[in-house]
Amino acid sequence: MADFDSVTRAVIPAAGLGTRFLPATKATPKELLPIVDKPVIQYVVEEAVSAGLFDVLMVTGRTKRPLEDHFDRAIEVEGALEAKGDDQRLTAVRESTDLATMHYVRQGDALGLGHAVLCAKRHVGDHPFAVLLGDDMIDERDHLLERMIEVRARYGGSVVALMEVPTEQVSMYGVVSMEATAEDDVVRITDMVEKPPIEEAPSNWIIIGRYVLDPTVFEVLEKTPPGRGGEIQLTDALRELADRDMSGGGPVHGVLFKGRRYDTGNKLDYLRTVVRFAAERPDLAPEFVPWLREFLGNR
Repeated sequence: MADFDSVTRAVIPAAGLGTRFLPATKATPKELLPIVDKPVIQYVVEEAVSAGLFDVLMVTGRTKRPLEDHFDRAIEVEGALEAKGDDQRLTAVRESTDLATMHYVRQGDALGLGHAVLCAKRHVGDHPFAVLLGDDMIDERDHLLERMIEVRARYGGSVVALMEVPTEQVSMYGVVSMEATAEDDVVRITDMVEKPPIEEAPSNWIIIGRYVLDPTVFEVLEKTPPGRGGEIQLTDALRELADRDMSGGGPVHGVLFKGRRYDTGNKLDYLRTVVRFAAERPDLAPEFVPWLREFLGNR
């Protein structure tokens, strides 16, 4: 039976090796790459907290201990800043420590997103929960996660975030078939497929890195065989739940998101994100934007 408790827990899978950013990620988790002066993962945790999710479980791997350190106290750094009277930087350092109640579990084997979510079962229990991918950022002005939690409260089951992309990009993502509901930004998912060939994609609407999941997903994931790439795909489990009613942990709805999303998992979009954030920072923009215009004008 679906559990209709309010959503208060967030799970952040962050065990990936970050091979696209080597050698920078040889010793530094990709989630700690900075967007100007704050790492990607902190933006993701801040998003969870803004939606009322103060209990955060991070699914990490053997090389990801620095993630835990980032959200822990930095006694030496704090002491040095206190001695200097540098209150502004001291506040910034302490900000990540005070954000949420952080928990950690290791994903021993890299068996896919579905397996990473399954690693959260003991911590989450029978409660609905949100999943936020650690390299996918949603602009703080676009309250996507809050809207997804509202949709879960209204319809039950699970909720995924959807974005429309050009046809040539559909084979990079999970893609859905859907039908309309009475709400313009909400659809019911009828089918989904992971990274289909362009000619077989059921739509141009892809699943992005935000989910609000019914705890029944754990039972399904435990029985889900490895799919594409030999990994346990969360998409496969959600496809099964999409066919169920509320008594069986379904259905699955989608929120059509047309806001600002920053995919920091590849170099080009990461660079775009850094430039965009710098250009909007009041402490940097007055000097950075004119320099950028001049630089581009000389190319």
